[in-house]
Order: sequence, then structure tokens, then C-alpha cells
Amino acid sequence: MTLTKAAPSISLAKGAGAGGQMRINLNWTQPPPAKGFFKRATSSAVDLDLGCLWETTDGAKGVVQALGNAYGNLHAAPYVQLDADDRSGQSVGGENLTVNLDRLDQIRRILVFAYIYEGAPSWASADGVVTLHPVGAQPIEVRLDETDDKRFCAIALLTNEGGSLRIQREVRYVAGWQQELDAAYGWGMNWTPASK
Repeated sequence: MTLTKAAPSISLAKGAGAGGQMRINLNWTQPPPAKGFFKRATSSAVDLDLGCLWETTDGAKGVVQALGNAYGNLHAAPYVQLDADDRSGQSVGGENLTVNLDRLDQIRRILVFAYIYEGAPSWASADGVVTLHPVGAQPIEVRLDETDDKRFCAIALLTNEGGSLRIQREVRYVAGWQQELDAAYGWGMNWTPASK
């Protein structure tokens, strides 16, 4: 199924998607290389990165992302882990976050995001797609194909609602970086520069 503006959310019950290890996959395509005499010397390749802001029920907060090597932990807080940093978008698996929903009782909320780390900020040309793969339920797709020049995109907000998992499509483009995304969603963390 695809979450759209008209149908932006779904709730998964325990035993029907709100358990096991849910994989969240990001894949995208590269724009064709520039051609002709006046082609730009710089690469037109786009590097998208997948990550998330997280908050556990005890109030702890953080980020999982390749930037700063904050890859998370599947079996302890935050119960979210990033597998790798795919710089091409063309590997078989793309980039994947895994959420340990067997520990949903410890998770308050997770904001899944992607950002353009390198390349021209054009979400439409990257044609990114995020697919959530809950255990025991059909895949849930969110397309990132709108025309916008902001580098950050909040994709989906996952919320623990009394043992059920609510997935809300966001597709909200934010100017700036992690701290601006944090401010837009009231996460309330302190940020320092990092690199990968």
C-alpha cells in the first residue's frame, strides 16, 4: 500500500505488523550524467541518506544516521539500527533502518527522515522511495517525488499508541539540517557538527 496525502496514515496492531523487526528501506535513482561541451565539471550524482530521530518512553532522545557514525542499536535503546551508508542509491539493498518492534513498549516515537548529503537538491530527479516492511503485514510505500529544493525531508512519524504502531506520512521538506528538523517537530535536542 502507498501512503498519500489523501490517505496519510495506518495503524498496525500487535501480531499484524506491530512486532518483529520492521525494515525501512530507502532507494533512489541517479540523474543521467551531464552531456555536451558546457557540461559542469562537478558530479551530478546525488547521495541521499536515511536516518531517524527517536524518543524512548523514559524520555531519552537521539538520532540514528551515518553522519557522525550514529548507527544505533537493535537490542538496546534506541531499538533502531542503520545498516550502512549507500552513496549511490544503486546497490541492491539501498539504505535500511531496522526497528525492533518487539520492544515497542520502550519506544515512544520515531521520525524517519532522508536528506540530500551531496548533489543538487532535487527530490523529483532522485525519485526516492521509502518502503516500510512490517512483519505480518503488507509493505507500506512513501514516495519522495515532489519538486522541492530543501535538503531535508521528514518522511514518516511512527508512534506507539497503546501497543499499536501508528505510521503517519509526513513528506515535509525542511530548510537546513538536523537541528531545523528537530525544531520543526519539537524534539528538543542539542546539536553539534559531524561528518562521515
